[in-house]
Amino acid sequence: MHTLSSTQQIPVHAFEPDEAVGNKSFTIAQSEGGLVYEPNLLTPHRKAYYLMVFLKHNRGRHWVDMVPYDHEDNIFYFTTPHQILIKEEPSPTWGSHLTFTDEFLALQQNAALRELPLIQNPYNGHQLRLSAADVAVVEELLAKIQAEYTRPGEWQHQMLSAYLTVLLTYLSRLYTEQFTAAEPSDDKLLLKTYQAHIEEYYRELHEVGAYAGRLHISAGHLSEVVKAQSGKPAIKHIHERLVLEARRLLFHTQQSVKEIAFDLGFSDASYFNRFFKRETGVAPAEYRTSIRKMYQ
Repeated sequence: MHTLSSTQQIPVHAFEPDEAVGNKSFTIAQSEGGLVYEPNLLTPHRKAYYLMVFLKHNRGRHWVDMVPYDHEDNIFYFTTPHQILIKEEPSPTWGSHLTFTDEFLALQQNAALRELPLIQNPYNGHQLRLSAADVAVVEELLAKIQAEYTRPGEWQHQMLSAYLTVLLTYLSRLYTEQFTAAEPSDDKLLLKTYQAHIEEYYRELHEVGAYAGRLHISAGHLSEVVKAQSGKPAIKHIHERLVLEARRLLFHTQQSVKEIAFDLGFSDASYFNRFFKRETGVAPAEYRTSIRKMYQ
């Protein structure tokens, strides 16, 4: 599996609109055994958009944030923006894939989609297994979306949104059935806001007080609510996000530990080493060696 050199940044693949149909924030494409060689997918990368893939038939393996997924028949794979992805090798594919952007979800008619479990992805899942009945429903909806997609007109956006809402709602029901942990409560708005701020600022802000200031509340109140809603101290959420990004970079790139430390906002590489070992039980260099041996 490819890794990036110490001088290479993990590239972010921008959304590519389909100029043929004039849709600037949503695409759908089908493959009937096609083998498209795209070298940029075979090295670690991020996508600046949502990707949903129905695989009717395919063999191979891809990775999402260091987790390998062996391809099976009748699987629905999904990823959210800015996760690190890599495909091991090109292979013939039968199926469909959808892409759409945050701007697409921001449209008034699509606002409800943001709240669906498949989009929120509270359990950080990336695949759904489909029964024969599920496959029939999904294929029918994808066919309707494909037909509407190639038929521009004044009602196209509304029809695409309607069909996509049904598809993602159906898949969200499967999501809640297949990820059986207790459902997140509706009383987690502050927790979600805090986590969203961490996602945006974790490289710059490492203290709970800094986030409390941005949220215009006291650090004590933020800590109390986050602990009550998540069962973890507020600082733990920051630390887990830093560790996740450190693991991504250690696994997928050749950046030195010192370079990774500075990239994550640590001014002292030795402190980063101690931080990582305290959080994971191993030093960064040891983690890199062991995780790469595991997947060689």
